[in-house]
Amino acid sequence: MMNAVERRSTFALSSIFALRMLGLFMIIPVFSVAGQSYAGATPALIGLAVGVYGLTQALLQIPFSLIADRYSRKPLIVIGLLLFALGGAIAAMSESIYGVIVGRAIAGGGAVSAVVMALLSDVTREEHRMKAMATMGMSIGLSFVVAFSLGPWLTAQVGISGLFWVTAIMGITAIFMLMLVPKVTRHHRNFEQGYLNQLKQVIVMPDLNRLHISVFALHLLLTAMFIFVPGQLIEYADLPLAKHGWVYLPLLVISLFFAFPSIILAEKYRKMRGIFLVAIAGILAGLAVMAFGYSSHYLLLLGLGVFFIAFNVMEALLPSWLSKAAPIQSKATAMGINASGQFLGAFCGGILGGYLLTLDAPSTGWGIMFGIALVWLVLSLGLKQPRYLSSMVWRLPQDSSFNATQWSNELLAIQGVEEVVVMPEQKVAFVKVEKQQIDESARLRLENLLNQPVDL
Repeated sequence: MMNAVERRSTFALSSIFALRMLGLFMIIPVFSVAGQSYAGATPALIGLAVGVYGLTQALLQIPFSLIADRYSRKPLIVIGLLLFALGGAIAAMSESIYGVIVGRAIAGGGAVSAVVMALLSDVTREEHRMKAMATMGMSIGLSFVVAFSLGPWLTAQVGISGLFWVTAIMGITAIFMLMLVPKVTRHHRNFEQGYLNQLKQVIVMPDLNRLHISVFALHLLLTAMFIFVPGQLIEYADLPLAKHGWVYLPLLVISLFFAFPSIILAEKYRKMRGIFLVAIAGILAGLAVMAFGYSSHYLLLLGLGVFFIAFNVMEALLPSWLSKAAPIQSKATAMGINASGQFLGAFCGGILGGYLLTLDAPSTGWGIMFGIALVWLVLSLGLKQPRYLSSMVWRLPQDSSFNATQWSNELLAIQGVEEVVVMPEQKVAFVKVEKQQIDESARLRLENLLNQPVDL
């Protein structure tokens, strides 16, 4: 069971992620129409105003994450959220489409998704990380559905500029949520290396690259689907656009009942690779059902439901697997590359979705997405089961002469100890170990440093 610090941190960091995503997604269903009121607006510039956020996110995730592996993560998150809020304010005060584009680009400059996930990884034990990452993944999915339901209503109440002000307020609110997360000091092996070597270390790892391809494909398909499917819900399911949120929300809730058991099975019984591949197969199945049954509203909803189940499983598995597979000293860097893949996937998915709308046969569009998912599955077959570490929580020594850095370095010198995360305010440390590498001699050294019995 998660302890109080883990529960509070998971809630706070998931809320930060959700508030940012909510601010982003609320614009999507309304701006193609509301954006026409801005001076100088053209269809191309309206599209750029929506998409430029994802582009700057993709470009800046890696620089932010490289820095986050060297310095404290919380100040970087604050900077990113301030940029997010500033961009929203600039867009809210703009009367021309160019001002909105600048505001959205600045908001996207707060590219701290990977830093938030890395901080969550710091403050949760390995055996509970899947739950934490699953919570974050579900918050993203829920924010998407809520945004598509809330965006049109809010725009009717406060206008498009008011919607941008709401985005800015969400950014500031997220900063206050960060106060719930404890201060941490990280200690691990092989810390001193150049930024270029740090990046090269991550990009040459085959399994990490497969995970980057996976997040790219997942969000490409998700974005393309949400552009492609609304017209079919209107035509074949007789559902007006304003009611589409009431379709997505129940499907999402239903999918959670399937997703959480899958996640527990993947973590508890170490079946992550198998569940991962089954989830991709589920996405393929959902796309196949929609390709052959789009004209039936029952089959269309069934295909969407299967897709949502598989999507939510993948959304939870990917960050957890990434945190296990990434080098400990470059965890944020690996997550930054992954987040860049996510936003590039969304950007390319928007382009693909626009192209699919020009096709006369919906089955062809679903078939194209099925083909992309099939290539993704083939590339993922080479994935190996991730390494499983265990986390132990110990009270810090109460000796007035205690030096956290020296103590951590002595722990890291023991074979099998991979990382030490110190929380000075809580007087505890998370020590991450690979149990199979700890022999009797290493266990005795651990007991000596921790001044208590160690049961491995």
